[in-house]
Amino acid sequence: MYAEYGYSDEKPLGKAYDLGLFKRLYPYVRPYRKLLIWAVIIVLLISVLELALPYVTKVAIDRFIVPQTLEETDIQTGGNDGEADKARFLTVELEDSKVRKIVQDHPPLFSTEGNTARVPVADLDRLSREEISLLRAEDLKGVARIAMLFIAIIVFQFILNFLQVMVLEYAGQGIMHDLRIALFSHLQTLSLSFFNRNPIARLVTRTTNDIQNMHELFTSVIVFVFKDFALLVGITGVMLAIDWRLALICFTVLPFVLYASLNFSKRAREVFRILRIKTAEINTRFSETIAGMRVIQLFRREKQNFEGFRALNHEFYDAGMEQVRIFAVFMPLIEILSSVALALVIYFGGAGVLSERITIGVLVAFISYMRMFFRPIRDIAEKYNVLQNAMSSAERIFLLLDTDDRLPEPAPEKAPPAPDRIDSIELADVCLSYIPNEPVLRGVSLRVKAGETMAIVGPTGSGKTSLTNLIARFYDPTAGRVRINNRDIREWRAGDLRSRMALVSQDPFLFSESIRSNIVLGDGRLTDADLTRILEESNSRAIVDRLSEGLDTPLSEAGASLSSGERQLISIARAFARNPELIILDEATSYIDSETEIRIQQALANRMRNRTAILVAHRLSTARHADNIIVLHQGRIIESGTHSQLMGRKGFYYRLNRVQKSPEVSEVLETL
Repeated sequence: MYAEYGYSDEKPLGKAYDLGLFKRLYPYVRPYRKLLIWAVIIVLLISVLELALPYVTKVAIDRFIVPQTLEETDIQTGGNDGEADKARFLTVELEDSKVRKIVQDHPPLFSTEGNTARVPVADLDRLSREEISLLRAEDLKGVARIAMLFIAIIVFQFILNFLQVMVLEYAGQGIMHDLRIALFSHLQTLSLSFFNRNPIARLVTRTTNDIQNMHELFTSVIVFVFKDFALLVGITGVMLAIDWRLALICFTVLPFVLYASLNFSKRAREVFRILRIKTAEINTRFSETIAGMRVIQLFRREKQNFEGFRALNHEFYDAGMEQVRIFAVFMPLIEILSSVALALVIYFGGAGVLSERITIGVLVAFISYMRMFFRPIRDIAEKYNVLQNAMSSAERIFLLLDTDDRLPEPAPEKAPPAPDRIDSIELADVCLSYIPNEPVLRGVSLRVKAGETMAIVGPTGSGKTSLTNLIARFYDPTAGRVRINNRDIREWRAGDLRSRMALVSQDPFLFSESIRSNIVLGDGRLTDADLTRILEESNSRAIVDRLSEGLDTPLSEAGASLSSGERQLISIARAFARNPELIILDEATSYIDSETEIRIQQALANRMRNRTAILVAHRLSTARHADNIIVLHQGRIIESGTHSQLMGRKGFYYRLNRVQKSPEVSEVLETL
């Protein structure tokens, strides 16, 4: 069988539209939209609480620490220039007897008016600490209430943050679960030609790394963007409400922030896309190196393989360093702009406090808000990092989901019911090409009736395995028809036909599960007695008996813990367990010794009685007893008949027999 094209390298994609990708993601988000809405509401509440903290601090300073009840009055300084200084007074209520006693003890300091008294702030230091504490007892209580409110806000923030994390993770994990299931399900529908073109590591990267990047998009970006923008809008509104002049002065740095952000986003996008490409390529190289280690070491290709990986790894390194350079410029630049804005607040706000245009509380609140203002900008930049990484992954995921490299299937309502049995298999003038204009099969026509055994023989590369692939409908013919029960195979649903077939390939594949699971493949109808009989018939009993856990012995990846022959015997047992109507044996005994092969052939003879069988045979002794032998050469049927008929003709089949029996193989090969 010819290889399919050879897999293509990862290629950069064209321009990606994030809005379009979000639209593609919406069907996976829709089942969890209520959770995401709740997450947004919780995040907005958290933002409100964060906005409240600096304002609460301002209230504490202006109302209680430096009380708002301080009044301004003009007092002559005694100079002749008529200038006046501004003095501030603390007003106290005289209802408290202790406060009234202090006022009575210091009459020069206090001026009384009705039930209130006031004292200049400058004269408070002439009172004892205890007296000042009594005068400011209400302020102390106010500060305590503010402190308790501050703590309550922090505790409520903690509760909301906990809820937000739980809700977001539940939604994010659910979305990724559904996306991964959709991707995995889609992969199983694709034709074998797709997997021949795409390396395993690339597909593994799509379902692991890329899906995980999408998880970060939903748990770290989408909802928190609402929080960051809510904070920016909220801080802007509060600052304008407190003092619009000072707020506008602080916002003079925003054009520089906007320019830096746009420049950063443009450069970061391409870098992240390159990183995703290189990640898939590195995974592919690792996978191929591990799978082909025997060949690499045998042919001493370690140095060349290392050089190839080093070049690929250096490309990944360069892309990673470009990402670092972009962030190394952007993040410090944002910090510098943040410091400039803070310096503006201190300078102009401090001048406002000195001129008593604004209070100390306003200045403290502005400093806090300016620190908060640049935090969402930094967060948005970091989340843009995650967003670009996720969008690069989304492009690759949807590129894979959009791949429609599937064999056409009839709609369920139009497909005929599954056949009760396979009465006949027919190939009518079939051609097959894996690569355009390079045919593997040319005008092949044959017919197999129910209960017959047909053998397919021929040199390597003659198209034997390709022919069986057409019957199992792993591929569709380039021209001609494959018919089952006189109906084009494309009219049936492939699953209905394959459920009546079993295939034993030359290089069988076993899953990383127990031997029992590999034989049964989920068929719960098989009893232990059935399995014992199947092991005996397939000559696999000795393999199972020597293992400590018997049928429950777990196998390593692809059954590597077993020899090639043992894997083939287990594969034959798996075919027997299916009890198929059609059994296809593609060099099924190629890794088995002659003695074991004889026993397997006896078992196959018993199993294939009253069943249809197609044998791809390398050893012609396997094909000797077939009802019909098809001889393929260069993709064409050049002979057909029984063993005795073909031997009597002394044609190609006759010469193949001489190749296997004669010690003078080289002389015979020259006559082929």
